[in-house]
Amino acid sequence: MAEDMKQAALDYHANPRPGKISVELTKPAVTARDLSLAYSPGVAEPVREIARDAELAYKYTAKGNLVAVISNGSAILGLGNLGPLASKPVMEGKSLLFKRFAGVDSIDLEVESESPQAFIDTVKRIAVTFGGINLEDIKAPECFEIERALIDLCDIPVFHDDQHGTAIVTVAGMLNALELAGKEVDQARMVCLGAGAAAISCTKLLISCGMKPENILMLDSKGVIQSERTDLNQYKAAFAVESDCRTLDDAIENADVFLGLSGPNLLSPEQLSRMAKNPVVFACSNPDPEIKPEKAVEARPDVIMATGRSDYPNQVNNVLGFPFIFRGALDVRASKINEEMKVAAAYALKELAKEPVPQDVLDAYGLDSLEFGRDYIIPKPMDARLLGAVSAAVAKAAVDTGVARAEYPAHYPMKSMDDIAY
Repeated sequence: MAEDMKQAALDYHANPRPGKISVELTKPAVTARDLSLAYSPGVAEPVREIARDAELAYKYTAKGNLVAVISNGSAILGLGNLGPLASKPVMEGKSLLFKRFAGVDSIDLEVESESPQAFIDTVKRIAVTFGGINLEDIKAPECFEIERALIDLCDIPVFHDDQHGTAIVTVAGMLNALELAGKEVDQARMVCLGAGAAAISCTKLLISCGMKPENILMLDSKGVIQSERTDLNQYKAAFAVESDCRTLDDAIENADVFLGLSGPNLLSPEQLSRMAKNPVVFACSNPDPEIKPEKAVEARPDVIMATGRSDYPNQVNNVLGFPFIFRGALDVRASKINEEMKVAAAYALKELAKEPVPQDVLDAYGLDSLEFGRDYIIPKPMDARLLGAVSAAVAKAAVDTGVARAEYPAHYPMKSMDDIAY
């Protein structure tokens, strides 16, 4: 990052007051009567009601619109294990995005924990406060154990965005890219470079959307995950296939799709040149992708490409997913975010990219025109239609699969933030 940008980032976080989020009052607190209603003696009445019926917490408190963003700081962005306190700017940023894009109130919680079980115990004990929990920046494979345990222990949505948010946006773009390439998802051969939380979740969701497991070769730092290896944990072993391929160089031959969730400059132009016609390349290592778009296009002019960066077309950006996924889940009081809800979110994003782009979106990005095609397979984050499209799809899937505890909202699909019914 350029020095001026580094300083600008520090200034942004420090001024005019430290941090990015604050608490606001939603009720008047001006008169003595206001205070008697807000606290003693008036507060005793909702206390009694909630003690009688726990569901009334959604009527009398902010629980139903409150999400905790929780991390142990063991895998902060691309910076690694820097600890819970260092993760706080990222978690505050996530809370900012929840509020900005979906009107969801959010607070960050950083947990010092000596083990996954200690983290699980801590989160379980405080979960009653919230309507949902967004886990963030927790390293693999511990993140799988933590999320699975908390889903079982909590009766509110628990969602590890590094896994599923990335997967939902990736799958939406991937399905559109395959369509543009003239390829069927159940016939496509994919090479996935990376075997961490995001890679595993992306691959699982692609399988849920029709990709065949036998057409997928996943690689970790030791090579292709294949059935003869004896060094695989349970999460990687689920993707082991019988194959003579051992390296990326072997695996990439005639592949239709390359999904990179690994590190910079790991896919060479020569390797890309050996992929099938109209190759689909999602090089999502951030900030430096597995192959730079300029090199990719030079090697294969027919490539359809996405990255994790905002300065190239087709950015795989989690903000397209998590605010609206939680919005939909909260609005029907879902007990969890299940596979059907994730698939519904992916398809909502997929279809939105095919609709005419509003002028205000073009203005926000300084564009004269934008339409579905090789350089536009994923909606833009500033597209206000995301709130209605994704939230509605998620809420409907929750109702249809029986995990909703409230009916599909009458005000859905929402047109703007003004339609949010707290």
